[in-house]
Amino acid sequence: MKYLLKNASVLYESEIKKRDLLICDGKIAGVSVSISADEDTNVIDLNNCFIFPGFIDVHVHLREPGFSYKETIESGSRAAAAGGYTDICAMPNLKPVPDSAEHLKEELDIIERDAVVNVHPYGAITVNEDGKELADLDAMAADVIAFSDDGHGVQNDDMMRDAMIKARSLGKIIAAHCEVNELLHGGYIHDGEYAKAHGHRGICSESEWGQIARDVKLAKETGCRYHVCHVSTKESVDIIRKAKADGVDVTCETGPHYLVLCDEDLIEDGRFKMNPPLRSKEDQKALIDGILDGTVDMIATDHAPHSAEEKSKGLEKSAMGVVGLETAFSVLYTELVKNDILTLIQLAELMSIKPGERFGIDTQIKEGNYANLCVWDLSKKHTVDPDKFQTKGRATPFAGRVVFGECLLTMVKGEIKWKQ
Repeated sequence: MKYLLKNASVLYESEIKKRDLLICDGKIAGVSVSISADEDTNVIDLNNCFIFPGFIDVHVHLREPGFSYKETIESGSRAAAAGGYTDICAMPNLKPVPDSAEHLKEELDIIERDAVVNVHPYGAITVNEDGKELADLDAMAADVIAFSDDGHGVQNDDMMRDAMIKARSLGKIIAAHCEVNELLHGGYIHDGEYAKAHGHRGICSESEWGQIARDVKLAKETGCRYHVCHVSTKESVDIIRKAKADGVDVTCETGPHYLVLCDEDLIEDGRFKMNPPLRSKEDQKALIDGILDGTVDMIATDHAPHSAEEKSKGLEKSAMGVVGLETAFSVLYTELVKNDILTLIQLAELMSIKPGERFGIDTQIKEGNYANLCVWDLSKKHTVDPDKFQTKGRATPFAGRVVFGECLLTMVKGEIKWKQ
């Protein structure tokens, strides 16, 4: 199949330029100011639209195998396509946990059968993510994007050191959910003013940054490529900034909700409950500053769907996690780009180029690459309506928010996987 995408503004060679794209046999065959179409070419006129490299989310939960009532690989990857993502990295808190080649194969088989976009699985760091015994990293290395015990911090220092040494020998990243269990004290929202005013148990910031501080020391000692998941506190940003200056091979991500919201925005609704929690206004500012100075490398959604029942029990008793694949770009474009905090190019790089560089996924628009891309009409205004989501999850703190930007088309290896 041949496509000619005409008259769009394209993120190409680190600039946004008016270009036509010719796509043949799944790959970008031409990028030029003007390309003429053959008779057998499908021409799509994209005047006033933008083409970006396919977004890459290095932190999603697809829930299958084991919890398909929350999400499936098919529904989650379809949601990804609707949000402009061509590549997503699936976390390992599944049943069975992908902690061996045998367990990983169950997930790989479903991906092969059902995935709408490119799905890259994580392998677990420890057996059953229990933190007690190193998983079979050797057997999984060829088939996973990285290793993580997401949902659990690795509590034992020696276990994390051993994991980093093994991951380095395999050329793989350790992606860490940083959380010190003994500091949680049953908390479920940020230990800030809202928690105090409303009688909620809080999660202190040190439960996150304390383990990051440990891990960057271990990463320096072992030479491991280390990535910090869902950074949410100002102390975490400062620790990572200093570690980078010290030569540690560390990157980090934060989520759209941490950049746009803080604990002052909380209401008594499970759609505002996630882990880590929404932090203070000062933490939110530190994350934005970290993006602007390069400390925070990328944006990932931590897309974490649950059933309606699991999210209907208020802040205290609802399950932790919100969905984000279908709202990320439009929310961030509206709140950060239109308010002149980020440029459009910076946002696209945070969602595609930079995660791709770190995790070895190339969606850049250039001749010879697969046509993994998304098309957006940034003038389109709409209200976030969870009932229209492709994901099974409905819980988002952005429900009812008016945003700009609609994904018109997502293409994976030259095939249209989403069209509005």
